Amino acid sequence: RGDWKTPNSSAYIISRDPFRAIRRGRQIFQRKFQHLDGAENTFYARDGSGDLEKNLGIGAGLADSCSTCHGRPRGSAGFGGDVVTRPDSRDAPHLFGLGLKEMLADEITAELRHRRELALAEARRTSAGITRLLTAKGIQYGSITAMPDGTVDTTKVEGVAADLRVRPFSAHGGTISIREFINGAMNNEMGFQCWDPELTRAIDDKARLTTIAGMTLDSAADALETPPEPDPTKVAEGKQPRNQIATAIVDYLEFYLLNYFKPGLSEQTESVNRGRQAFDKLGCGSCHIADLQIDRDRRVADVETVFDPERGNFNRLFSSARPLFKVVDQNDGHPALKVSILGSFEVKNIFTDFKLHDLGPNFYERNYDGSIQKQFLTTALWGVGTTPPYGHDGRSSSLTEVILRHGGEAQSARDRFASLSAIERTDVLELLSSLVLFPPDDTASNLDPGDRSAPGFPQVNHGSIKLTVLFNDPGNIE
Repeated sequence: RGDWKTPNSSAYIISRDPFRAIRRGRQIFQRKFQHLDGAENTFYARDGSGDLEKNLGIGAGLADSCSTCHGRPRGSAGFGGDVVTRPDSRDAPHLFGLGLKEMLADEITAELRHRRELALAEARRTSAGITRLLTAKGIQYGSITAMPDGTVDTTKVEGVAADLRVRPFSAHGGTISIREFINGAMNNEMGFQCWDPELTRAIDDKARLTTIAGMTLDSAADALETPPEPDPTKVAEGKQPRNQIATAIVDYLEFYLLNYFKPGLSEQTESVNRGRQAFDKLGCGSCHIADLQIDRDRRVADVETVFDPERGNFNRLFSSARPLFKVVDQNDGHPALKVSILGSFEVKNIFTDFKLHDLGPNFYERNYDGSIQKQFLTTALWGVGTTPPYGHDGRSSSLTEVILRHGGEAQSARDRFASLSAIERTDVLELLSSLVLFPPDDTASNLDPGDRSAPGFPQVNHGSIKLTVLFNDPGNIE
């Protein structure tokens, strides 16, 4: 791990050669781990009872790589796995744009909690109960009533837990941050002993932690996901519990996923444009909100991928990368720092409201303790055109079927879709089908546009999102 003055450490490379760090994270993500690395099919059961509710890692070992569950298309951090975290299993989602989701959810949380603090301050000042609407980024989350004694009535809060923390990861909204997500997957899916000393220390000491990717975690304000206690039978030198996944590995993965490319757009036809209008008219857009604004973007670059038959090769898509960092040269003999400019950014075509909704019994799922999970996060629709099957559990075989599966809070929108003419329905499906994923190593870009006249094209020289050209030393491609 080191720090920003420790050569070759993860902190040093992330802060001074960030695109090399992103590429390292991608290499780790695609790595096939082996038993000698620590991957295994069983995990230490802390309670000794084999209770899956207490330790999902008991069932670990079905995956030996991040890309086992998140590998399509062609090794990208996409979709393609079936994750046994519930009796009915989960269909692994794609991870494109994951950092944007983390930042949006965190900013929504901060805004909701700020409104709560303002209401509490007014209640204390006036010695009366104060009811205020909860809104963030134009999204309605119900209301709260703050009391002079410092308590808050949250019975009318909608779509978020009473602590007002938006948890953007897992279908039921269970995880706050990318770092927790990584630790959970390493432990529960791959069977590593990964207890991340940094995250563990923040939880045990009730301290605020700013991760290597800039996410602030405060265990005094939030219930963070504690890594499993180390297995005392797995020890390193000095009889200390062995951490099988180094902190630096988690650092690279976190930074990679923070900066990972957002989904793209395929051809925007007249049918797609009509579909956008129909989508909102049906009421789908009330939950699947197309565009949201980030106030403080922590990424170091953005990649825009669109339909471009002139420059695109595979899938006729072309990506344009642009920097979002500034160079700070401290003249200390080290390479200059390359740090995010932390500017605002409009996230387009994400199609979510980051709220929990009850979509009726067709979406309910069983938990291991016999209870029924009824509420799920609004799925971000970007990429949905290339990620069948559908639903958090993969039970729906097509876009039409997953729409018709909606009930509960979405019943009226579902019924309006069902009553559309064949042409109108096709327009909506064309919109959804235009929200696509892509293979970064096979998508031409301004970093590597490819060469159609080269011998062997398109097996070679088809273009790619070639991060190596952005390394401090592009000749050292590792």
